[in-house]
Amino acid sequence: MTWVYGIHAVETLLKVAPERIREIRLSKDRSDVRFKNIEQMAGRQGVSFQYSSKKFLDEKVDGRHQGVIANCIELSPKNEQFIYSLFKNRGEKSFFVMLDGVTDPYNLGACLRTAECAGVDALIVPRDRAVGLTPTVRKVSCGAAETVPLVMVTNVARTLLKLKQEGIWVVGASEDAAASIFNQDLTGPLLVVMGSEGKGLRELTRKSCDFFVQIPTFGEISSLNVSVATGIALFEVVRQRNFSCPN
Repeated sequence: MTWVYGIHAVETLLKVAPERIREIRLSKDRSDVRFKNIEQMAGRQGVSFQYSSKKFLDEKVDGRHQGVIANCIELSPKNEQFIYSLFKNRGEKSFFVMLDGVTDPYNLGACLRTAECAGVDALIVPRDRAVGLTPTVRKVSCGAAETVPLVMVTNVARTLLKLKQEGIWVVGASEDAAASIFNQDLTGPLLVVMGSEGKGLRELTRKSCDFFVQIPTFGEISSLNVSVATGIALFEVVRQRNFSCPN
């Protein structure tokens, strides 16, 4: 069991997976429209809830819970086979993102939120030396952790090779790439690989990419936060796939 906290995260759970919720606890110190909405959603879904002291909530979770927490059945992360099956089903529309060793839960949470908004099929992370699906990640994702599959793989290079053999294009984001992401065709079945905080893409991961792109910057600071860079990259894919540029 795990405690999921935050208004957005709990609301999303009630919408997409109410069967996972054992109980909801709401703070006695709040009684506003958002809380009434959670009460009504819980009632419609047959999920039990009760009001508790702020002290009780503070003891259950380590983070800003906004006065609401939910005790849930924890789901196991997806594995490589899930990705291969998903790719076969999605075909030319396949759209994945991989974070190559991101360790900050706030960055992973933000990337999950962006991935959900961009319509990404799944977010892939290494099983080792990377952050997993923690309560903080769930909170920061504002519910996206409940809707975007998080896939943990034991061997990044092997996973990328298998997907390439199946027909997906692997594009790596790198500051030293010659091509701008805005000039690269990103309309086919695609997996975008983003590097870790500070170190970027690992060497084995770089060798597995089909091509590289960079996000142009014009200030004194040459690098972007990984969650910001991920947002720019994913929505450039969205733009190319869904919108025509004006003449």
